Amino acid sequence: MGMRIDFHTHIIPEQLPNFFEKYGQERWPILQPTCSCGANIMVGGKVFREVTDQVWSAEKRIEDMAKEGVCMQVLSPIPVTFSYWAPPHAALEMAVIQNDFIAETVKKYPTKFLGLGTVPMQDSEVAIKEMDRCIHELGLHGLEIGTNVNGVNLDSEQFQPFFEMAEKWNVPLFIHPWETLAKDRTPDHNFMYTVGMPSETALAAASLTFGGVIEKYPNLKICFAHGGGSFPFILPRLDQGWEVWPHLRKTSKPPSHYVQNFYFDSLHYDPLNIQFLIDRFGYEKIVIGSDYPFLLREVPPGRVIDRLQDISSEVREAIFSKNALEFLNIKETNLRYGKQSIDSRR
Repeated sequence: MGMRIDFHTHIIPEQLPNFFEKYGQERWPILQPTCSCGANIMVGGKVFREVTDQVWSAEKRIEDMAKEGVCMQVLSPIPVTFSYWAPPHAALEMAVIQNDFIAETVKKYPTKFLGLGTVPMQDSEVAIKEMDRCIHELGLHGLEIGTNVNGVNLDSEQFQPFFEMAEKWNVPLFIHPWETLAKDRTPDHNFMYTVGMPSETALAAASLTFGGVIEKYPNLKICFAHGGGSFPFILPRLDQGWEVWPHLRKTSKPPSHYVQNFYFDSLHYDPLNIQFLIDRFGYEKIVIGSDYPFLLREVPPGRVIDRLQDISSEVREAIFSKNALEFLNIKETNLRYGKQSIDSRR
């Protein structure tokens, strides 16, 4: 079956402090145990998500990985913990707890896990300092950031210092939807997850391309969750908008010119969609991602790739593992010894 790296998985510390008691704001996520093997993530006194020990236990993850043919997981925070709405110092405290936890988990099981950190994007100066610590002190392999920050799109000038340093330090960015658009129209049927999140990701990718961020920082390495959501399918429409509205242009070329460094996880469920991603962006830009351990995850990770017709073993191997390592700046030869060499420009 070959080596499989699940790029898209989420984790949270079991002993997450109660920030509601400390700071008073209701939007802090609280982990409320329901049994020895489960808990509810509570936000504002309501159940945000029911979880099992899979979401905090490295040992449980390793058991599941063995059952499902996964060699390594890339760990990232649960987006509800981003806390961009909070005062920067408080959000930083939440980020530090998670970043330390993820780094410790990777250190304990270096042949099983790779780690992504989180930073308070509402304050670029604070975000840059924590990015520096994540990459150059903790040895994490990149950052997970949200698709917007308090309703502000990623092409806002306030984020330019952050993107400038991410490019300078060669920090991979995993962009995951959160605080999705049209929240007032998506409560029914869990449309927030099935419609809102893919649309939110498309808006983020459109902002980075149409909004000039990638033209200004062309070496940024970015991977989009959920196969980029609807972005791959609306990219020609974005190009058409660029063509017919010259007064709106912030770039010298249409949006499709700025996707060379974009990666996409494979969480589209359908081989037709994956083949479309391969045809449009190249197989070198696809990584497997399952959204472990949540309900919408793909089981086993990479199943959609297994169902692809007429692709070579070279392409499968790239999607299963090599592309993720390339994105994360890790040398494959070091993984078998638990050494995670990172090419970070500083």
